Amino acid sequence: MSVAPPESIAAVASPREARGWRRLVLWPLGLMLKLWGRSWRFVIDPADRAAISRQDEPVAMMLWHNRLIFAAEIVRRYRGARPVYALVSASKDGAWLTAFFRLVGIRTVRGSSSLGGREAALALVGVLRAGGDIGLTPDGPRGPCYDFKAGGLIVARRAGVRVLLLGGEFASAWRMGSWDGFYLPKPFSTVRVRCIDVPPGELTGDREAVVARLDAQLRAINPD
Repeated sequence: MSVAPPESIAAVASPREARGWRRLVLWPLGLMLKLWGRSWRFVIDPADRAAISRQDEPVAMMLWHNRLIFAAEIVRRYRGARPVYALVSASKDGAWLTAFFRLVGIRTVRGSSSLGGREAALALVGVLRAGGDIGLTPDGPRGPCYDFKAGGLIVARRAGVRVLLLGGEFASAWRMGSWDGFYLPKPFSTVRVRCIDVPPGELTGDREAVVARLDAQLRAINPD
């Protein structure tokens, strides 16, 4: 099913927006990231490539927050023209990230666990049911790092879609001093991409047990 949704869905009233000079500042950064991402050499097994590239149904993609840098490039290379939404805070910081995501081709749902969380979850379910993809960082936006929260699982269950757990191992990268140890792969470096395709039937059952299994699987394909 095809969809033509807006660039941003507001799950809360009047989320912060980046306008004017802020967008002008972000434009060259967005262009730089596009060129930067195109320089990476992705190494991926055929089965993982097939799982990520499958276009017949929407998916909920999940990756750790510190691997967020290569999400747009995965979408560009393997998901084609399908609309993809990321959950972004309605705050001032989220306004910058929303504007930046627009530049690299990712749309947003504005909300968070602390502000408009229920509405944001419903909006994400709506995107999936309309045929779009979503991308989530289950340990974001403030951590703890590698702590898989249940929100993404709840959304995927309610929409009845499969989950794609995404992994990235970087041959050469800088690591930031942020709470998550954010990775910046160096230009022209090799990125080992991994994927675990979890069908809807494997998302049912005891929530805590499923969260623990997804957490272990996502950690396994993202070695530090």
